[in-house]
Amino acid sequence: MTEPQAAPALKEIFDRAWLGHFARQTAAIAPGFDAERFLSLATDNLDALGIMQRLRQTAVSFQATLPPNYGAALEILDALAPHINHGFASIVLSEFVALYGQDHFDLSMRALHSFTRYGSGEFAIRHFLARDFERTLAVMVNWADDDNEHVRRLASEGSRPRLPWSFNLKTLVSDPAPTAPILEALKSDSSLYVRKSVANHLNDITKDNPERVIERVGGWDMQNAHTAWIVKHALRTLIKKGDVDALRLIGSTGTPEVSVEHFAVTPARIRLGERIMLNARIVSTANSKQKLVIDYAVHYVKKAGTASKKVFKLKEIELAPAARTELNISQVVRDFTTRKHHAGQHHVELIVNGETLATSGFDLAL
Repeated sequence: MTEPQAAPALKEIFDRAWLGHFARQTAAIAPGFDAERFLSLATDNLDALGIMQRLRQTAVSFQATLPPNYGAALEILDALAPHINHGFASIVLSEFVALYGQDHFDLSMRALHSFTRYGSGEFAIRHFLARDFERTLAVMVNWADDDNEHVRRLASEGSRPRLPWSFNLKTLVSDPAPTAPILEALKSDSSLYVRKSVANHLNDITKDNPERVIERVGGWDMQNAHTAWIVKHALRTLIKKGDVDALRLIGSTGTPEVSVEHFAVTPARIRLGERIMLNARIVSTANSKQKLVIDYAVHYVKKAGTASKKVFKLKEIELAPAARTELNISQVVRDFTTRKHHAGQHHVELIVNGETLATSGFDLAL
């Protein structure tokens, strides 16, 4: 049996083949472009660099080989943009703006407005927010009304307080109020791409100012399907924590009136890479229909012998009086880049509307 091939590392987006593609396409657009020098600079010590280091080195290599005039360089990159044909690789265009456009605000804003259609400018715009917050945010508020979904998403994604792979915007971590006009403009956006960003933006805020999010989305029209989707995904962290206000906003009926007839994890002992099965059976003890948000939590054993709790979504159901429901889910226990497993007893909780109603577990052997 042939072993499955591992997915290529993300940094290979900027491998020698892709960098050669950059060089050829740019030379075709700008005949004076020194493609050989660009490749020499862009591939210097390449194997030792991570994805973001490669991204930056490529942008620096463009600066060394494009015209020294910033506006002239942008014209070439703007012509190059449609020929890159890769969303993440195209982020190099916005990285160039972040590195060399700080003193050319208007030109840079127009460039990011254009480049984000090919590869998001979410990382680049944050440098402008850090340097001139009010002026940059005013531009982004206008972008929230743009006809292009990529530009609208940039307004939300670029102003997230805690954007992954970027630095935190400390001003917004402490006080998220300035981005309210952006979120209000996009709260029922027709694009799922944009709605995901708005939900993630709000979820960022819940980590530092949960009450601000509850207050804001509490006034939104939950009859609008797009808005309801955003709210549900924005509150995911609070819902996993069993926050009563967050659960109420997504329609949970509060304290669950149920009894757990059965909850078990099988098999009781597994090895890394094997699968566990969770089975639960609950019955309503209420006099009226209940909306229940059902999760489960695994307490992963850490190297030091302590445990780290991770909550997973199981199901959302409506349960009639005296009705019962059976719940089943399986999960392979394997290592990820973000989680390394350790041997020992792993406790598992059944959580309904934020309350732990039953426990079980399994023993992991490596």
